[in-house]
Amino acid sequence: MNSDTGTRIDKWLWSARFFKTRGLAKAAIEGGHVHINGARAKPARNVHTGDTLDLTIGERKITLVVAGLSDTRGPAPVAQLLYAETPESLARADAARTERRLGAPARTGGRPTKRDRRAIHRFNEGADR
Repeated sequence: MNSDTGTRIDKWLWSARFFKTRGLAKAAIEGGHVHINGARAKPARNVHTGDTLDLTIGERKITLVVAGLSDTRGPAPVAQLLYAETPESLARADAARTERRLGAPARTGGRPTKRDRRAIHRFNEGADR
């Protein structure tokens, strides 16, 4: 673990398991989805303990504070010790989860059955007359 020199942000995001590869982390950084202390990050920028990161992964916006540094990817329980998500970020995630659960449209069942198709054909044949 690095302590005072910092760790490259792309390595840190990979080791903290936010992205499966450093290439994906680098692409997200270059795409403007990662900010360090409010400023847009570059892949070679060093991150230090206490820094605030704003990540956008898909539709989720995550705000976290760096609690530890690592250059290597380890198991998930160790990776979770590298950061602390802010209460505001956790509240946003919970609100989004609730909205998705309550606002999900009911599934209609997919394709029509044979019986449904026959009814559709009867209806369409009657409309042609």
